[in-house]
Amino acid sequence: MSEQNQHIINPCNTAKNILQNVYELDEYTSPEQKKPAISVIGLGYVGAVTSACFSKMGYSVIGVDNDKKKVHNINSGISPIFEEGLEKDIQLGLINNKLSATHDIIDAIFKSDITIISVGTPSDSQGGCKLTALETVCREIGMALRQKKEYHTIIFKSTVPPSTTEEILLPIIEVYSGKERSLDFGVCFNPEFLRESTAIQDFYHPPLTLIGTIDTRSAAVASKLFSDIDAEIHITTIAAAEFVKYIDNTWHATKVCFANEIGRLCHALDVDSQEVMDIFVKDTKLNISPYYLKPGFAFGGSCLPKDTRGIKHLAQSLNISTPLIDGITQSNDDHIEHVVNMVKESGLSNIGICGLTFKAGTDDMRESPNEALMLRLRECGLNVTFFDPLVSREYSFNENEDINASIHNLRSLNINEFIHKSELLIIAHDDEYSELACNLSNQEQTIIDLVGINVPTECKAQYNGICW
Repeated sequence: MSEQNQHIINPCNTAKNILQNVYELDEYTSPEQKKPAISVIGLGYVGAVTSACFSKMGYSVIGVDNDKKKVHNINSGISPIFEEGLEKDIQLGLINNKLSATHDIIDAIFKSDITIISVGTPSDSQGGCKLTALETVCREIGMALRQKKEYHTIIFKSTVPPSTTEEILLPIIEVYSGKERSLDFGVCFNPEFLRESTAIQDFYHPPLTLIGTIDTRSAAVASKLFSDIDAEIHITTIAAAEFVKYIDNTWHATKVCFANEIGRLCHALDVDSQEVMDIFVKDTKLNISPYYLKPGFAFGGSCLPKDTRGIKHLAQSLNISTPLIDGITQSNDDHIEHVVNMVKESGLSNIGICGLTFKAGTDDMRESPNEALMLRLRECGLNVTFFDPLVSREYSFNENEDINASIHNLRSLNINEFIHKSELLIIAHDDEYSELACNLSNQEQTIIDLVGINVPTECKAQYNGICW
């Protein structure tokens, strides 16, 4: 396997445990081993492209669909969909005896070693994920596995909500097969990243290959199968892999709506929206990057709150509807309220906030979400103190001198005393004081972490992440 395809293990204990010996399974990773036969259930966009591409890579592929017209078309060298180059690849697979299609799932399972499932999961009437076709397929796979002695690997590609595979689909296969996951058959979840009109190119060059798994053997099988694809292989749990696909598509939808709202604003101001966004995406250090895409606490500071309000006001003045932009401030406020609710649900009264400036390493208090949190907790009648040496004594919390003085009196000057008096510690900065607070906490205390610190092994308190 090339260096770029080395496994990047997700920092998840479950994934680490099941994959720590993945490369020791020579039986499944040996390059001299004969290519496994593949069955692909569902010959829509994903299934048709997957079948044709794997057959072109030298695998024997059996496509399966209950639509007899699709089966007939593929066996006749006709693509069931329009995708540049797909029909040619289907015909090549037929000529090389590497591709065929059938409507018989059981026969396809018996003739293959790996089954890839790519049936549709449309929305139901409530907006949820309709699993009818998937459940039917799983019942048929189970009936086939009941009659098959050999170990079989199942790879789900159909987009589903997190935990669907393990909690709904696998139990169906186990009931109908009478066999046990990880022991008698393997299972992985491998979301697809194919775009219509560039699907073949995307198959061979995806942004990454993501394998969600629950056992080492199937992880090894899937890793070997995808090792020739031009992308890094990332291995994680099934639920995480399922969720990544949902997040991907939601993020793409968000980008489209954001660009369109900016486009309407630019048009109203007689500004070239194409040029604006072309320049915007040139910034790959911040704009198009991992920055700001890490779960944590609310945003604050001198720029983001002010300019978000500014563009919202601009849109209103131009009578331009920008619901996505309008919702940003509300979303931020809701995130602060989420922490308030976490504190209230703890039932504890003496609350200590470690870090009050808008982020660690600065004395800037402008629109600090940590200050907003402190004030909200006071409104709830809780006893709140804070520790932050960088908060100036000249800083004005409130125009009213008495109120301002009372808030300054909440300051704790001694970190040890601050920790001792706090039943619940809110870690709002990732710095040495937060680490010390964790180290010195006791088992009767509770911690709510807003920034994702590396929790010291010495920490004895009950630990809670804000959204992890």
